[in-house]
Amino acid sequence: MASLTCTVPSCALRSTFLGEDSGLRASTQRPTKVSVPYRRLVIECKGAKIGKESRIGKKPVEVPSNVEVLLEGQFIKTKGPLGELSLTYPDEVKAERELSGLLRISKAVDNRRAHQMHGLFRTLTDNIVVGVSKGFEKKLQLVGVGYRAALEGNELVMNVGFSHPVCVEIPSNLKVNVEENTSITVMGIDKVIIGDFAARLRKWRPPEPYKGKGIRYADEKVRLKEGKAGKKK
Repeated sequence: MASLTCTVPSCALRSTFLGEDSGLRASTQRPTKVSVPYRRLVIECKGAKIGKESRIGKKPVEVPSNVEVLLEGQFIKTKGPLGELSLTYPDEVKAERELSGLLRISKAVDNRRAHQMHGLFRTLTDNIVVGVSKGFEKKLQLVGVGYRAALEGNELVMNVGFSHPVCVEIPSNLKVNVEENTSITVMGIDKVIIGDFAARLRKWRPPEPYKGKGIRYADEKVRLKEGKAGKKK
């Protein structure tokens, strides 16, 4: 049990109005001890439950008939009509090929990091299978008066409001198409490289918040702000 001692100084009981007596007197007795019960506070931290499979990680990866899979330990390589991709797994997860042809990603150990890596590497495995068989694409849209894009050799040239055109070199493992001068499509087999290149293009002129002018993803919803109203006369 813990105790709390309350002490009131005698000066606090005196009147502050010209020394007038308010009828209060300071006690000469010893201060009273007030016992307060001790309460124990227990805080429970909720995190990832060890032993529970990831909702995404437990789904098997389907392998099309036109895709070859080479699995050696922590290394996997996929080969399809569009090219080849590979991936190296961390020690926390492992990949197995079932008799049905499905790829199963599971945890090699039962700890928090393995739980985090489980779903991530299942998604990455699916990406390298789909990438070599169907490929990926990312579309961007140029919005603004005079905004346009064109292909010149191995470069993408964009006019997006600067005093000079913006020239961006296209990586050798990507393909870019331009439609109607304002629609850009980035295609390839590696989803990560496609996303990085599309983000580089968007970074040149992100959509501004009032009229939405700039470079945006085709499926992006730009939240516009209301313009400042002029002062009333």
